[in-house]
Amino acid sequence: MKPFTADIISTVEFNHTGELLATGDKGGRVVIFQREQESKNQVHRRGEYNVYSTFQSHEPEFDYLKSLEIEEKINKIRWLPQQNAAYFLLSTNDKTVKLWKVSERDKRPEGYNLKDEEGRLRDPATITTLRVPVLRPMDLMVEATPRRVFANAHTYHINSISVNSDYETYMSADDLRINLWNFEITNQSFNIVDIKPANMEELTEVITAAEFHPHHCNTFVYSSSKGTIRLCDMRASALCDRHTKFFEEPEDPSNRSFFSEIISSISDVKFSHSGRYIMTRDYLTVKVWDLNMENRPIETYQVHDYLRSKLCSLYENDCIFDKFECVWNGSDSVIMTGSYNNFFRMFDRNTKRDVTLEASRENSKPRAILKPRKVCVGGKRRKDEISVDSLDFSKKILHTAWHPSENIIAVAATNNLYIFQDKVN
Repeated sequence: MKPFTADIISTVEFNHTGELLATGDKGGRVVIFQREQESKNQVHRRGEYNVYSTFQSHEPEFDYLKSLEIEEKINKIRWLPQQNAAYFLLSTNDKTVKLWKVSERDKRPEGYNLKDEEGRLRDPATITTLRVPVLRPMDLMVEATPRRVFANAHTYHINSISVNSDYETYMSADDLRINLWNFEITNQSFNIVDIKPANMEELTEVITAAEFHPHHCNTFVYSSSKGTIRLCDMRASALCDRHTKFFEEPEDPSNRSFFSEIISSISDVKFSHSGRYIMTRDYLTVKVWDLNMENRPIETYQVHDYLRSKLCSLYENDCIFDKFECVWNGSDSVIMTGSYNNFFRMFDRNTKRDVTLEASRENSKPRAILKPRKVCVGGKRRKDEISVDSLDFSKKILHTAWHPSENIIAVAATNNLYIFQDKVN
């Protein structure tokens, strides 16, 4: 049974404490899950996430000047660190970024002077005494309200948003430009990168992802469809067209093929929590770069090398253009990324061990332990292996998230969200 397109999850993000997990979908909705608090009689339930709030973040729009429909699909969600009782998050579709406030209400005021209990205005002539309004307890309500709307700044589709470590500014990136915003100012942004050529026929690459450094508010990186990463420093100049560092791996001539350019396009770029490394994901690999070494990555992990022989059919069914994301664990020692057939991969940077796991209804009964999966390329297939020819390319894991401090992961498989955690004794 095919899922409704509107229900397909398009982004997953833990907040800074890991107590909340937000997902966005193609229908423009944001669903926030909250972690259950541990109780004395249900010790093992700690770690379960239940729905906390659901709201419609974006609606479909129409650009009358360009005669284009603007999808409501949520491309990215980014949390702001919590400053008070309320939570704040940024969500974006192709054109508009919104800042949402999510807050709780468990009391309501009663005893107004100018309104009756139904909220109707009273005739001032009938008011003979003054009452002091009181707050009465009520059932907990979680409200989501849009506090800022940052619109009309992108000609092309937004692919990334990233909150700066100063928590006063954030950036939004589309195919050709990156803009810097202040959270308080919605009608003006600064263009910090512009790679649009004077003649669009000379266009050779586009921006695919961008992210701020986790600690230095002046530094950010962006990746391109040519497989390169540029590190920029906003102290150098207002317009960061001239990069500070340029990371590119020389191509192996023996691997050159018709598909080389397509599969070298970077679909995601992430700074490590320490700020020392950058991780990039292209179609077949995950690479880890040291900020101090630009000429090649220090680590390369094969995600699904068995697909190298299938690139022709993946090109025909458009899967070769899928954009997989990648994430670090809290200590930067393990990295995770998705694949096809609802498989996702984990690579341990210290032991160099890797594992393939599957997120599917059949093997995801509560408390069940995930069994490692293996893909067989040719020759004889073992009992527990799956043949590369029987992989389902419509089941793909593009979006994953890792709890900031614990071994809890969230994996979006089409319209299902799976949450796995380390085995608890």
